[in-house]
Amino acid sequence: MLPGMARSSPAGHLERLIGAGVAITTRALAEARPALDLTFPQWRAMLVVGERPEGARVGEVAARVGVTLPATSRLLRRLAARGLLEITADEQDRRASRARLTAAGSQARDAILAYRRRRIEDTLQRTALSAAAAAELGRLADAFDAHR
Repeated sequence: MLPGMARSSPAGHLERLIGAGVAITTRALAEARPALDLTFPQWRAMLVVGERPEGARVGEVAARVGVTLPATSRLLRRLAARGLLEITADEQDRRASRARLTAAGSQARDAILAYRRRRIEDTLQRTALSAAAAAELGRLADAFDAHR
């Protein structure tokens, strides 16, 4: 939690939720596909690349993951060497490179997301979240999505 932030403030609650989300993701990375041994930047790259069937340009991945373009290129090449994605010239702009998940990469991404989703759903079932609270969470998630 940030210094000076009340644990019971809305920002404090969100900080705790974000921390819990990181912990759930860490477990998902370790338990859903233990042999993969993915780092958080690699996982974020796989999330970004896997959002669309056509994948993403390397520059887009760099911007969304928050890593420099050269570091992102190295990170993506490591994932490609492991068979999780492929890097090709972008068909719209041959100067740019585009990364796409392979079948193995898509399966790994889906397995990790499914594991994480089950853990989240288990927690939500135990809390008996009201429909109004669920709607508020949706509104809040939309607001945060705008900052991705």
